[in-house]
Amino acid sequence: MPIDSIIDPDVQVEQVGGGFQFIEGPVWHPDSYLLFSDIPANTIYQWTPGAPASGAPEATVYRQPSGHSNGLTLDRENRLVACEHERRVSRTELDGTVVPIAERYQGKRLNSPNDIVCKSDGSIYFTDPPYGLPRQTEGKELDFNGVFRLAPDGTLTLLDDTFVRPNGLAFSPDEKTLYVDDTAEMHIRAFDVLPDGTLANGRLFADLRDPGRDGVPDGIKIDVQGNVFCTGPGGIWVLSPEGKELGRIEVPEVPANLAWGDADGKTLYITARTGLYRVRIKTGGALPGGG
Repeated sequence: MPIDSIIDPDVQVEQVGGGFQFIEGPVWHPDSYLLFSDIPANTIYQWTPGAPASGAPEATVYRQPSGHSNGLTLDRENRLVACEHERRVSRTELDGTVVPIAERYQGKRLNSPNDIVCKSDGSIYFTDPPYGLPRQTEGKELDFNGVFRLAPDGTLTLLDDTFVRPNGLAFSPDEKTLYVDDTAEMHIRAFDVLPDGTLANGRLFADLRDPGRDGVPDGIKIDVQGNVFCTGPGGIWVLSPEGKELGRIEVPEVPANLAWGDADGKTLYITARTGLYRVRIKTGGALPGGG
């Protein structure tokens, strides 16, 4: 598939916000706004499209403190689920109450949950590298950096403990494949998702090394045709379902994460260091939550 069938070659990446510290974890809410984390600012921001007469819309505080949240998603009831560097996964109930839903595995504290995705059956998958720990080692209780599944009944299962720095993750459109990138190894791995939600047949999907270019595998999303969009050296890599590089989307700042948004799911919102950006994509992707 040529890249021109996915993104117009003349389309421009537009900056819609700036002046943040280090933003991550964007997610589109069905009430037509974007949520994203500013990790050092300990804040989740809300940004709503549509410029007022005075100029560009500004982000407003959605939750502060945020537990130094990173990755965000919505569950099937459109409740916000957040990976917090303060060593837990939380859920914001519809009345605004924030509750922890995962803090320990076999009695040991999680490292610093990083990125997260919900499956249509209500289960939650997340990665747990040590980036939020002082020097990535202090206070570490688990001797691995895992990929986990949280079942609807609250059971936490370790799916994989072989990653060096597991980070972004996303399901294929049919949810039969889970993609997980490893920032330290500069690659994406693919897994078959078994009926019980566990993983099998882990394999290298794509290597994203490009010496001399800034950027690493971090946030990852999938379009409706199964193409993989992943941050990496030189911008956002667009890969076919077979792992072939189709092209890259250049962003003015080094991107960290991305999310489908707007009513049609065809705008790709990008968190990139201090700036928030967006770009229109022809294919688009499924929006999270059950709205």
